[in-house]
Amino acid sequence: MITTQTVNTIYYQLKPFLPRWFQLWLRRRTVNAKRKKYSAHWPILHTAGVQPNCWKGWPEKKRFAVVLTHDVESEKGLANCLRVAQMEMALGFRSSFNFVAQRYQVPDTLRYKLKSKGFEIGVHGVYHDGKLFQSRTIFAQRAKIINRYLAKWKAVGFRSPAMHHNLEWLHELDICYDLSTFDTDPFEPQPDGVSTIFPFWVKHDSSNHRYLEMPYTLAQDFTLFVLMKEKSTRLWRDKLDWIVTNGGMALLNTHPDYMSFNGKSNGIDTYPAERYLDFLQYVKSMYKELYWQPLPKDVVMYYNKLST
Repeated sequence: MITTQTVNTIYYQLKPFLPRWFQLWLRRRTVNAKRKKYSAHWPILHTAGVQPNCWKGWPEKKRFAVVLTHDVESEKGLANCLRVAQMEMALGFRSSFNFVAQRYQVPDTLRYKLKSKGFEIGVHGVYHDGKLFQSRTIFAQRAKIINRYLAKWKAVGFRSPAMHHNLEWLHELDICYDLSTFDTDPFEPQPDGVSTIFPFWVKHDSSNHRYLEMPYTLAQDFTLFVLMKEKSTRLWRDKLDWIVTNGGMALLNTHPDYMSFNGKSNGIDTYPAERYLDFLQYVKSMYKELYWQPLPKDVVMYYNKLST
């Protein structure tokens, strides 16, 4: 039997030679084939709403948490970062931006500007080539590079490209938190969800090292708007309402690379940025004063307090 890992390895070896339109066509066929099959488990996995043992709730007795994150995959995404940040600031939100260490040049001025305005910076792998977890040797080599950029950027968080993950290996990274998992998402290359809408500690078997795992709990924008070709934020809103009912964490991962800021989609893999704005406005208007809106590092600080 061909394993998921084998399929992923073959795909990422061939990907550089496949036209973008063919990559999207292939992924859309896969998503459409799975969507009906997994309708009982996505976008809502009801068992994921169970609160952790001895759960003490969110700060200031807020009903739920809203955590906004962005993966910047290319120079195109870099060019849109400040636009996304301005959109969020206008509504009182802040987020984290995760940059790929050596796929493109990340200007110091961009990182400083984002941080000065209250945003957070994280590391999103080294090359974004799907090979980070291909072998223990490759991971060990790249972990050293990732740690170097974590120190250089004064970052404490990581998200793996393509949501590939091995939670045990991640103990080699100098991180306080990881964002490489999800509650439920059968459309990802590594589709094993963690089945919870709450963060949780990942502890090392033989040391005191631990980091906070924070799964995304709202579908990625690329999945919804590019692969599924959804025209509204209905699925985001419906899932958010369910998360609120269960008092969990609404963690969203979007990509500045795929946002178009001229009111329409440009190209085969973009969507109007107004959809992201529409969702933020829904959160603010529907649940005003009911949510805690931390950066990922703030969630770690809160969980550390809960542990003492």
